[in-house]
Amino acid sequence: NYPEDKKEYFSLPNNPSDPEAGRRDVPFTKHLYIDRDDVSLDPPPKYFRMKKGGEVRLMGGYIVKCQDFDIDENGNVTEIRVTADLETGNGNPVDGRKVKGTIHWVSAKSAVDADVRMYDRLFTEANMVTLPEGKEYNDYLNKDSVKEFKNAKLEAALAEAGENERFQFVRTGYFIRDSKDENCWNSIVPLKESKTK
Repeated sequence: NYPEDKKEYFSLPNNPSDPEAGRRDVPFTKHLYIDRDDVSLDPPPKYFRMKKGGEVRLMGGYIVKCQDFDIDENGNVTEIRVTADLETGNGNPVDGRKVKGTIHWVSAKSAVDADVRMYDRLFTEANMVTLPEGKEYNDYLNKDSVKEFKNAKLEAALAEAGENERFQFVRTGYFIRDSKDENCWNSIVPLKESKTK
């Protein structure tokens, strides 16, 4: 229900936990990308992200209600149809209802494609100083120490980012542009996980 040719800007914090880091204006359009991890076809109890019939806040923007999904042959959600509460803007619903979930998004028209690399520990053991007899370092290599995500969708402003600038990717961690491949971003510091995970 959002007009096809409309574009508006919402002001979002550069770092949600640090108001001193300033704000940026992000374009909002009819078609958006969201993180696949923010969607569930079979949500557990108390799931506050995107689910059929549920409402979420688009960070800094409208509240939307999920109407339906399209799913590919592998069971992945490929498209979500929602209805926006256009009266909310970035404020609270007029009727006073509470919406608990908030998800991040990027406009499909302005998003830039980039590769994103996530790094984890190189070894599966914390102490690699002394190895058991008959074992080598290769026996303890973490096969998932690097995960690469091709064609991730990033805010357009990141295309102009400087070589040594660092940015927080929402709910993921801090990233820096690769020094050799300007279309790639590398994780430098993950966000801390809660003790319950």
